[in-house]
Amino acid sequence: MLDHLYTELADGDLKLVKLTEAHRKALRVVCAADADVWAIYSSSFDSDHFDASFDVLTGKGGRMPYAIMDGDTLVGMTAWLRPDASAQTVEIGNSFIHPDHRGTGFNGRVKRLMIDHAFDAGIRRIEFRIDERNKRSQAAVAKLGCTKEGVLRSERITWTGYIRDTGLWSLLADEWIAAQMNGA
Repeated sequence: MLDHLYTELADGDLKLVKLTEAHRKALRVVCAADADVWAIYSSSFDSDHFDASFDVLTGKGGRMPYAIMDGDTLVGMTAWLRPDASAQTVEIGNSFIHPDHRGTGFNGRVKRLMIDHAFDAGIRRIEFRIDERNKRSQAAVAKLGCTKEGVLRSERITWTGYIRDTGLWSLLADEWIAAQMNGA
């Protein structure tokens, strides 16, 4: 099942391609477009931390990262995290989209493409782990129909030393299918 999960995906001009060294320079520029946002991420892709964070993201370890492409232009990143074949679960995270693409529906298209593919590949549960301070991301997953299951208190220490409370959100395959059948 997981062999089929990490594959390149496309929906018109939107493409998710496996993130590689060839994307480093373009992603660095994209991530620099909103230097302030990194304060609420568990790791930073700002100019001072970009290379180390990129190396960790692309270094495997349970991460399957994508470059988000709008046509031929790299506009962000996202990843499959914590894949568990026996539990048929995966997390979607490490997502960042250039500010010019926020509020346009583009992120929703990215997430719907990933969600459809994950459920088609045999995943039954998708998780999102979101910093409680990140209201924009919480609103985005709620709009997709995800359920907030609770808060993992003091779940991790971020790159700034902040002890983060993490909201645990989930979406189940049968919920997604029912919502699609009802026109959501």
